[in-house]
Amino acid sequence: MKLKTWLVGVAVGAAVLQVGIVQAKTDVVVKAENKDDFTAVVAAIHQQMQPGGHYEFTSKKDRAAVDTQFGEMQSLFDKYGTVDQMDQASKVQLFNDQQAVNAILTHNSSDRLVCEHIAPLGSNIPKTVCKTYGEIQREQRDSQHYMQNFQQVPQFKSGG
Repeated sequence: MKLKTWLVGVAVGAAVLQVGIVQAKTDVVVKAENKDDFTAVVAAIHQQMQPGGHYEFTSKKDRAAVDTQFGEMQSLFDKYGTVDQMDQASKVQLFNDQQAVNAILTHNSSDRLVCEHIAPLGSNIPKTVCKTYGEIQREQRDSQHYMQNFQQVPQFKSGG
């Protein structure tokens, strides 16, 4: 009887671990209870979207989406002042706007780990390579700069 209970516990534990691995973690970045807190959060997020910031690689499209959501949240805080004073529909809208912004920012986080299963050059044995989103973006940027600089250098042809 104890063995059967133990096996069920192991099976449930394994299922929970698998579900935990599959689920994506969304960091809570945007959360405010009143207008002043919200203003501070928006300023901090915009600061982190600048070069060198945590969200520096956020695309123009994602920045526009974040600003649209911020605008909707700002109108709610302008109207009500605090979350406690909002009606239920406004609280739901605020929550959904916050979740949308948090999802965009989590996806664009420089610390987000991205893993690929690739075969290294000269090998048929694939391996898993993981880098942060920031490392990937910096490598792409550096490669583009290198190519642009290489194209600007005059190429000399050897004459014969």
